[in-house]
Amino acid sequence: MAPESGRLLHLGNVVVDIVLDVPALPERGGDVLATGSDTTTGGGFNVMVAAARQGLPVVYAGAHGTGPLGDRARAAMLGAGIEIRQRPKAGLDTGFVVSIVDAEGERTFVTSTGAEATLTGEDLDAIRPGPRDVVYLSGYGMLHPPNRRALMDWLPGVHDDVTVVFDPGPLVHLIPADVTRSVMSRADWWSCNAREATRTTGRDDPAAAAAELARLTGRRGVLVRTGPDGCLVAARDAAPVHVPGFDVHAVDTNGAGDTHTGVFVAAIATGADAIDAARTANAAAALSVTSYGPATAPTAAELARFVADRPAGIFGGRA
Repeated sequence: MAPESGRLLHLGNVVVDIVLDVPALPERGGDVLATGSDTTTGGGFNVMVAAARQGLPVVYAGAHGTGPLGDRARAAMLGAGIEIRQRPKAGLDTGFVVSIVDAEGERTFVTSTGAEATLTGEDLDAIRPGPRDVVYLSGYGMLHPPNRRALMDWLPGVHDDVTVVFDPGPLVHLIPADVTRSVMSRADWWSCNAREATRTTGRDDPAAAAAELARLTGRRGVLVRTGPDGCLVAARDAAPVHVPGFDVHAVDTNGAGDTHTGVFVAAIATGADAIDAARTANAAAALSVTSYGPATAPTAAELARFVADRPAGIFGGRA
């Protein structure tokens, strides 16, 4: 089989999001009436949609289930032009996430895992990235023992020419330390938000955390999203560069970080330098929070119009 090239190979997890809009989170043991609700495909889907809408071919190589949630996830991926590489896992449905969005646009997650947490080495045997591919790994995948074993056995075989992007996610502190070190030694780009950077390094200041992550990874660089301020791009032996965001009115931050990552991946895959890619990703995240829903990444044309109409400034939402 000829190696694939020029694609995003996504080895994270696609799930179904049950989104609840609430005025505020209830107290422990309490209740609150939702002001709105929706059921959408989410998780890794949001990153893939963001990249695909920029014109990058995308392959989902993660696991998925056979039940109604798996059917829904597959339909969404196919509708977005995403190629699905694995066969559905017999007798097991795709998992779901309850996503609670408060009146200020902040989101809180509760996850129930399913077939996406059952990736095996056999599943990955035919996944052979080419030199122009970008491989995306998620911290969520590293939390599930089957996925972790499969991915950690597979990753050393990925050629040095292949760009690997790792997004640790909000549960980065639960990933085994030896796994984190192994991924750091191979990841070309470590992409996370400021909270996750602090969790990983113990540094409260985002710039200090970004610099420490750049020292630990030792390959191309680190991207740390800093919410209203945009993001930081850091490389080893260089001071982190602040890339400002864009002034918008945020109505829903759910999926903004995924939009940022997916657009950043698409930009570097097509040859943009890191600062330009980060600026484009900031714009995409800003535009995404002006709409409700997790998969609100703009198309390339929408993003170009947004950037042309707005000067870089302060991002009025949370990525």
